[in-house]
Amino acid sequence: MRINWNYLKIVALVSVIMGLYAFSNKRNRDKNVVVSKVEFLGDQNLYITEGAVNKLLIQNYGRLENVPKENIVLNTIEKAIEANEMVKSAQVYITIDGELRSKIVQRKPIGRIEGNSKFYLDDEGKRMPFSSNYSARVPIITGNITGKSLEDVYKILEFINKDDFLRKNVIGIHVKAEDDYQLKFRLNQFVVNLGDIENLETKFSNFKAFYAKANKDNTLEDFAEVSLEFNNQVVCTKI
Repeated sequence: MRINWNYLKIVALVSVIMGLYAFSNKRNRDKNVVVSKVEFLGDQNLYITEGAVNKLLIQNYGRLENVPKENIVLNTIEKAIEANEMVKSAQVYITIDGELRSKIVQRKPIGRIEGNSKFYLDDEGKRMPFSSNYSARVPIITGNITGKSLEDVYKILEFINKDDFLRKNVIGIHVKAEDDYQLKFRLNQFVVNLGDIENLETKFSNFKAFYAKANKDNTLEDFAEVSLEFNNQVVCTKI
């Protein structure tokens, strides 16, 4: 009987590779977590700190350092972090060296509600509690806050945040009533009567044209109110 040495060599090589893989895999599973690290993605200020995340994990799971890697359920840890009201999403993984790493995306406030209830409105239109760690510099929303007006305010804030001029200058929105909104600007004493949220693009385009001309003419301080409520025009009230 003729022996196929090439076949035997291939079988032996595959067996060695499989053995090394199994050994390496077992050795990796037997390793313990050596350290826990938290990374916040994006350039936001911290509404929740690394210390707060570590404290949350300790409260739920105890100290994770020196715990075998195979005992760590990553999906469960992600859900625990995402349960925090400051967190939008979390990704948790363990490196080859045994580091437990958490990559966290925070929620982003775009407006601060100052009504009977006080809270942030985030970039998804959801309520977000204030943070004891950092106070966001966002437009302040006052007046008759209702479910409907809050939805409208969110749409106004979305539009403002897409426009560099408006984002830098609008510091507040006052809800006079549903479908009746006023804007407050950073450097000017006049208020802008926006009316309802129909035709926002046209209204703001008209306002910016008015503002540019009045600023050039040094007449901005002459006005007490600027109304965008009327179709395709800007109506001003002088002081």
